[in-house]
Amino acid sequence: MYDLSKVVVTSSPHIKTDEDTRSIMLDVIIAMVPALAIAVFTFGWRSLSLTAVSVIASVVFELIYNKIMKQKPTITDLSAVVTGMLIAFNIPVAAPLWMPVFGALFAIVITKMLFGGLGRNFMNPALAGRAFMLASWAGIMTTWTAPGAKLPIFGNVGDVSAITSATPLVALKQGNLPDASLTDLLLGQIGGCIGEVSALALIAGGLYLLYRKVITINIPAAYILTVAVITFLFPKGDVVGLMGHAQWMLTEVLSGGLLLGAIFMATDYVTSPVTPKGQIVFGIGCGLLTVFIRYFGGLPEGVSYSILIMNTLTWVIDKKTHPRKFGYPAKIEKKKEEAK
Repeated sequence: MYDLSKVVVTSSPHIKTDEDTRSIMLDVIIAMVPALAIAVFTFGWRSLSLTAVSVIASVVFELIYNKIMKQKPTITDLSAVVTGMLIAFNIPVAAPLWMPVFGALFAIVITKMLFGGLGRNFMNPALAGRAFMLASWAGIMTTWTAPGAKLPIFGNVGDVSAITSATPLVALKQGNLPDASLTDLLLGQIGGCIGEVSALALIAGGLYLLYRKVITINIPAAYILTVAVITFLFPKGDVVGLMGHAQWMLTEVLSGGLLLGAIFMATDYVTSPVTPKGQIVFGIGCGLLTVFIRYFGGLPEGVSYSILIMNTLTWVIDKKTHPRKFGYPAKIEKKKEEAK
């Protein structure tokens, strides 16, 4: 006879899996390694030191918050490490080492922990940290280092005017195709933020996450295709001919933080819709806003703000796209929704 007193009955669904938050975050970290490696190759070891400072600051701030609030430490889930890496990926390599510390403070404490920690924040912490840094130190955040420039690993960079370089987005903003070739955009031989310069490295990381089933194709595909279609049909400047339209579109897709945002930040479990239909709507919305900001906004880039805006609409998208219960009358369900 079985001893039923030791049997614990729980509600369905009964799903057995080896995946947890830590394993998912570890996969994301692994997926970002190629982009970090290209950044080190392109800009030197300062890329790694900035990333290390950002990661350490993110982990320390979360641990301090846990201590102050007398909570169980949550740093073992590695989400703070991911946030720290993404903050570093969103700043120029010439940024002072103290900058990602303030970005991490805003991202971890203000955006994440004050809302209850992982799973309760309503917007992506790393993007919120980037928006805070851009609003506070716009000059530093828009100073780009030329590929191959030798910067000190630690300490102040000093006068970077001799080693600055325009990003492809600056040329696109002015209605011109950049001097950089598509090969440069793929390999990361351009100016830009630490983690966004190599499209090939970001695509490799995205394929790894798809293989590991950490993300689905819905949001990245909807996001990237929306930007591709609009920029192909409506290029700026004097672009003419099918090849000209195609080159403009590819440059828009491969430049800036589009791939970084579409693959690593728009797909955040907490701040993106859960339904497949909702994810597609979310991706399309991000794409539309990105092109609108790039074409008509004051800044050449629009990825961060487009994702943050769509983050605030996630609950509406989920509500409007959740599947109706099988066999459940639509009128009754609508009345219950209205009653809420």
